Amino acid sequence: MAETLQKRALLIAGPTASGKSALAMDLARKWNGVVINADALQVYGPLRILTARPTPDEEETVPHRLYGHIGARTQYSVARWLEEAHLEIVATWERGFYPIITGGTGLYFRALEKGLAPVPEIPEDIRAFWRRFKGDLHVELQRRDAPMAQRLLPTDRQRLTRALEVVDGTGRSLLDWQKEGQSQAPLAGVQVERIFMDVPRDELYARAELRFHQMIAAGALDEVRSLMDYDSDLPMMKAIGVPELMAHLNGEIDLDEAVIRAITATRNYIKRQLTWWRGQGADWQKGGMVEA
Repeated sequence: MAETLQKRALLIAGPTASGKSALAMDLARKWNGVVINADALQVYGPLRILTARPTPDEEETVPHRLYGHIGARTQYSVARWLEEAHLEIVATWERGFYPIITGGTGLYFRALEKGLAPVPEIPEDIRAFWRRFKGDLHVELQRRDAPMAQRLLPTDRQRLTRALEVVDGTGRSLLDWQKEGQSQAPLAGVQVERIFMDVPRDELYARAELRFHQMIAAGALDEVRSLMDYDSDLPMMKAIGVPELMAHLNGEIDLDEAVIRAITATRNYIKRQLTWWRGQGADWQKGGMVEA
């Protein structure tokens, strides 16, 4: 079994409420799999209900990794997740199991397959110069790094600025750094299957609304009440439902309004997820309708 599954992995991605966790569970049971989390908020221990983390029963049914293992005050990063995910994937192969990586954080999936560019720290004066630059960034990049300029839209000031910082601060194109990172990516040379949960947007909205009401019934309000002493600037406190329910607990709005705001925030999040994946998901097989 270990030899058969060596260097194979399944990625299951999709927007919130698309059913990716249910599919991962089903396939893990069928294929002797280990489900590895790729969601930036499901790593936080205090947030099981509002992040739709697997239940304790589900975690006992099949092995789950990187769920709820981070404390509330910990600053988590893509780099840390990538390191932890790599270790879990290798450990899964070594035990003869099949790694099934699932979640909604697109940057995590991209890091798995393309790595993280090991760009050194850019001097602050160079960063400040390009962030204040008022001229045509695309023209400037074309002069310094034409291959990179060809890959970027003239209107994409954020990425143009980053590319200019890198070539100015390191003397190397960001493309070079990205290639170096890709050669060290955890899934470089691995046989990868990819499934994107393709569910119509109206269906996603309906599922997300129903699920939030179920979260309230399951004790989401008490979950947020337990967070009232935490700094509101912590990443965990930005999870959809936390600010809205916290406003209710602080007496600012009633519960119905908090629920409406959280559902609206969920819809906006789904829109952002779908927009991101439209530009990234060309190599992904479209999955079917799976109940959330």
